[in-house]
Amino acid sequence: MLTDYHVHMAETGNLDVDYLKTYIQKAKEEGIEELGISEHAYFFEETRPILSNPWVENRRTLQFETYQRLFDAAKEENLPVKMGIEMDYMPGKEEEMKQFIEAHPFDYVIGSVHWIDDWGIDLAIYRDEYEKRDLHEVYRQYFDRVVTLAQSGLFDFVGHIDVIKVFGYEPEDRDFLREQYERAAKALAETDTCIEISTAGLRKPVGKLYPDPELLKTCKAHGVGIVICSDAHKPGHIGYRYNEAIELAKSVGYEELHTFKNRQATKHPIG
Repeated sequence: MLTDYHVHMAETGNLDVDYLKTYIQKAKEEGIEELGISEHAYFFEETRPILSNPWVENRRTLQFETYQRLFDAAKEENLPVKMGIEMDYMPGKEEEMKQFIEAHPFDYVIGSVHWIDDWGIDLAIYRDEYEKRDLHEVYRQYFDRVVTLAQSGLFDFVGHIDVIKVFGYEPEDRDFLREQYERAAKALAETDTCIEISTAGLRKPVGKLYPDPELLKTCKAHGVGIVICSDAHKPGHIGYRYNEAIELAKSVGYEELHTFKNRQATKHPIG
């Protein structure tokens, strides 16, 4: 079985069933049996108490009911798609995130770290910030957030768990990186939080899969489950270079991946 649970639609302005069908068709062509839409939560007015800054507010254009109507319409047409959301994990906002998540009938919830305070770490407009900061401290702060994300127990899996490398800034000190990987994997295992193997990094400046093979190996050693995703922002991204994600998963010993329904996980052999 193959999955793609990290797919976006809202930024194109097409939250309608006809456009959704183009994603579903592409998934079928790629042999993906489980498809989920997991829009960025910051698009919705209801998430303002969780995250608000000028960059986000310029993109916050939707009420959640618009998103819900998409899935209600899909259900009426018996379209095979899961309802997810990608939440920006913000330390100290756990109660607000919990209230938002529990207010909606998600099949799964992705937790991602995109912000270190007011710094959007994967936004091109902030890329130069990496030149101004100590890289070890940046990675330490980032993985601090991954750890507390996992410890919150709010999320089904972590999106692009080492997205901090998106622009190619990576510490050369592998021992330091192993320390970050180890503490993240332990926290994930303690709360049964999965991670995604994401091909999105292959489309980014870093040109690598998320996660780093050593990070994935560490997660496997701790019993952390996986989902395979594309982080698609358009239909053509679905299934992008999935063979490489599958090879990575198998290379560290994974034989199963997870699917979700009503926030409940099921294991399946990797196709």
